[in-house]
Amino acid sequence: MNVEDVVIFAERSVPHSQFLDFDAACALVSRAIGGSFRADFLSALAQSRDFRTALERLREAMRSHHFKGGAAQCDLRPLIAGYDARTRLDGFHAFHDWDGKAESVNADSIPVDVLNFLLKERGDDRIDPVSLAILLDYYFFQVLALLSLRVWDGGHPEENLDRLDSLLRDLQSDAGSGHRFVGNAASLMVIATAHYEPEEHGFHDLLGKARGLGPRHQLDVAIVHACALGCHLRFGYEVTYGHDFTLMRADNGADYPWLRFGVETARDAYRRLCEEGASPADRAALAEVLLSGMSADPVWCLHEIDLHDTAASLLEDVEAMRPANGGYSPLSLFYNFSHNVVKGAVVEAVLWADPRAVSLTDLFTGAGPDDPAATQRRALATTLMQYARKHPDSIRGRLSPVIVYDPSAGRRAYAEAIRALKNASLKAPGALHHPVSE
Repeated sequence: MNVEDVVIFAERSVPHSQFLDFDAACALVSRAIGGSFRADFLSALAQSRDFRTALERLREAMRSHHFKGGAAQCDLRPLIAGYDARTRLDGFHAFHDWDGKAESVNADSIPVDVLNFLLKERGDDRIDPVSLAILLDYYFFQVLALLSLRVWDGGHPEENLDRLDSLLRDLQSDAGSGHRFVGNAASLMVIATAHYEPEEHGFHDLLGKARGLGPRHQLDVAIVHACALGCHLRFGYEVTYGHDFTLMRADNGADYPWLRFGVETARDAYRRLCEEGASPADRAALAEVLLSGMSADPVWCLHEIDLHDTAASLLEDVEAMRPANGGYSPLSLFYNFSHNVVKGAVVEAVLWADPRAVSLTDLFTGAGPDDPAATQRRALATTLMQYARKHPDSIRGRLSPVIVYDPSAGRRAYAEAIRALKNASLKAPGALHHPVSE
């Protein structure tokens, strides 16, 4: 289907049974977020008689995926209908969260869930154009996350990932709300899959596709998954499984293959830098990724991933990443699902009409006490934890916050990763490939 046949600005209708190819889908989204549509639509919303009415109009547009405001109309129904259906067949509910109590997928999409919360909390306030803009951007962010799982459609995944990177930059440009969600298209993929899924085949199939990417894109995907799984599995260790690695390994059959992919791919790239004589400064980013990934389960990484020829260099490079008072360390951040961090930041942003400049991807990178970024990242992580404490989830019969920033836990995670690296540096080649027995 050609993009010229797609109705973006409502000159004619398109049967929803027709499936947009990836180029047409991206062109549709590009015209919606890259031109004047967002501004025109938000201007029309601002003419509502009150904030509640504006939110209700936006909710109807989000639910129908058909945005009508002013002279322009944006119809995403053919995109969402086809792409969401295909993605569900692949095993993912990218647009909807899982209700653990009802053991079913929520009827409303994730952006609508946030809008409903804001409607309850601030529905009687004056019309707030900033929060409306953040919510609209969050909707389009979820559209991009959905598209990230379809980049293999048509056989050009590298080109499609680059196109999503461009769309993400447009979404987060000055033409929008100014809120930052993630840093690249690979991170979109993490968000789209960061939900509980009753069937796990999709995670394994997606990993097979990721392994077939070219080196640059494969490394991008590996980096964000190593960092995200570090945070996710540390939450499991600290909260869900009561410091029982054995139980965590048994219950995360979809996560550990992705952890292996992330750490091994980052290790290979780090090894190449070492062989090329790169400086510690040039190796630092990958060293931090490896530290984050290893921190998920240091003993498992020690025994299952060959780190012997990089361990000595890593020990030197990560010394500067020891969690310090006044700094920010990603090792201190752990949570149940990555999308809850993004969602929590959006909730805070719309409650206070204050777009966040720190994205999830930024939270994966540490900063020293003298770096202004440390204050910003620590402030967001702490704020999200405070919100999570006010709205705890029941985990194995106990109420627990689903986002935690705990420097003491970060120091413990660092110490365990260092211990594993020291052991790896003493191992002979081939000695690391026996199964974890503890």
